[in-house]
Amino acid sequence: MRVFGLALAMLLACGAPALAEKILIESPEAPKAIGPYSQAIKNGGLVFASGSPPFDPAGKIDYSLLDVTAQTRRVLDNIALTLGAGKLTLADVVSATVYVTDVNDFAAVNAVYASYFKAPYPARTFVQVAKLLHNVKVEITVIAAAK
Repeated sequence: MRVFGLALAMLLACGAPALAEKILIESPEAPKAIGPYSQAIKNGGLVFASGSPPFDPAGKIDYSLLDVTAQTRRVLDNIALTLGAGKLTLADVVSATVYVTDVNDFAAVNAVYASYFKAPYPARTFVQVAKLLHNVKVEITVIAAAK
């Protein structure tokens, strides 16, 4: 019985973050969600930001017509706006996934990315995909650790 109680206590302790309340994080300055998803959700000590394409929050610039460098800057600026609504910064990012439509854009995306993040850098995955929404060249999603 004692082993069962210890196992139950460990399960509850390890499972506690999964049972935490989901809190919406949304920035009026960042592009609005265009579907049934949130800009970001805080759960426990982590903030999960949805994939951010290079959409202009003001809707004036069509970033799909610009190069991958300009698109990557817009994406990271949008992520910073969303994180800011949760009182976080890019320095709080612990993981990022970068989606590109052309893996040959690695150097250009990496140069912009390196100018936004400082060591220790977030863990990162870099993936080529067949196509992104609105024919953009890059989209990034991040996970940040709340303080």
